Amino acid sequence: MATSKGANTYNRQGWEDADFPILCQTCLGDNPYVRMIKEKFGKECKICERPFTIFRWCPGARMRFKKTEVCQTCSKIKNVCQTCLLDLEYGLPIQVRDAALNIKDDMPKSDVNKEFYTQNMEKQLANSEGAGALGKAQAPSDLLLKLARTTPYYKRNRPHICSFWVKGECKRGEECPYRHDKPTDPDDPLADQNIKDRFYGNNDPVADKLLKRASQMPKLDVPEDRLVTTLYIGGLGDKVTEKDLRDHFYQFGEIRNINVVQKQQCAFVQFTARNSAELAADRSFQKLIIKGRRLNIKWGKSQAQQAIGGKKDDTENEVHYEAVPGLPGALPPPPISAEETNNFFNLNQPPPMLPPVPSHRPPGMPPPGMPQRGYPGMPPPPMHHDMGYHGPPMRGPPPFHHGGHQRHQQMRGQPPPPPPGVGLPPPPRQGVHYPSQDPQRMGAVASSGEK
Repeated sequence: MATSKGANTYNRQGWEDADFPILCQTCLGDNPYVRMIKEKFGKECKICERPFTIFRWCPGARMRFKKTEVCQTCSKIKNVCQTCLLDLEYGLPIQVRDAALNIKDDMPKSDVNKEFYTQNMEKQLANSEGAGALGKAQAPSDLLLKLARTTPYYKRNRPHICSFWVKGECKRGEECPYRHDKPTDPDDPLADQNIKDRFYGNNDPVADKLLKRASQMPKLDVPEDRLVTTLYIGGLGDKVTEKDLRDHFYQFGEIRNINVVQKQQCAFVQFTARNSAELAADRSFQKLIIKGRRLNIKWGKSQAQQAIGGKKDDTENEVHYEAVPGLPGALPPPPISAEETNNFFNLNQPPPMLPPVPSHRPPGMPPPGMPQRGYPGMPPPPMHHDMGYHGPPMRGPPPFHHGGHQRHQQMRGQPPPPPPGVGLPPPPRQGVHYPSQDPQRMGAVASSGEK
């Protein structure tokens, strides 16, 4: 009769007994004083099926309790966390890491071969410290640097969704340790994840999502203008200084100057040669991490290109809205007549016709447009009864006036004579009289009595 694993002393010697788990920063949590529960040989490893020491802890407030899922031997072979099975160096699934490093994993999956392979790997790990050849990255990869997570993702430690709340039967309220949120779509591929697929790197939905995102990542286009040798560095924060940028970019070539704009948290690095700028952009795009911050790299632009690019961006980013159906159309403008035009400044109008200015005006004649009666030098108004006089009766014969003679000449067909003063030459101009120049003053001319 075969004995069980617990009664077999030989197998018990190969069981794992550890003092502390191998965890990533996300699973460990942000609490430096975390308390763990240790249980010796508490469960079997979900990969090699050997009993190992499990650890259980709470990573933070309002988080769910977590525990180790695989043994430390399997964790060291793949260089992954014992809980989430993500790479310890980049925080990525094993499938993404192996695809970026071109690693072929021939780890056996049958029970006998798996146990033999695990024993051999334990001997290799005992002789050499650290992870195995399958898990440790020998050379940096561009894809890993682009997809690597540089900060912990504590959102992954949230509690599971309360099934009673989904059915509307949870009576705990705020005291419920589970999350009261809408569940994810069951048809979503991320809702169906398997720990063995994650470990062996086959059909991992998270890895497929990351690889698809990597294929759609933007590429840094080199500008056509060969005079552009400036790189834009964004996302500096408060920790990255000019010295940090200079220490990183000096390896690509001679730097002309570095301008750090602390208010905008960006900087401009200008090289003396175009080849140095291209090399720095190629080696740093989506890869540059300084003091734990991922920096954004772009090519600088000249002032002319910035003006053109700004206009294009405004037109491209302009949102075009469609008309709402069912609304009445715009009202027609009111009719405007020719007299009610809004031409307040008389634009496009012909100049007004002004009366001709006379060349000269005799003395006593009023200016044009003024009444001519009552001015000196003009004839008095007619006083004859034929001229429409309605005043008091006059004594004696009416005074003679040339108006009657004028009408008589008009009746005979002769033109009327011009009014007095019109058509005469202007009077001679008299000089100004100065008393000091009077010849009869001061005895300049002797009188007749003195001869």
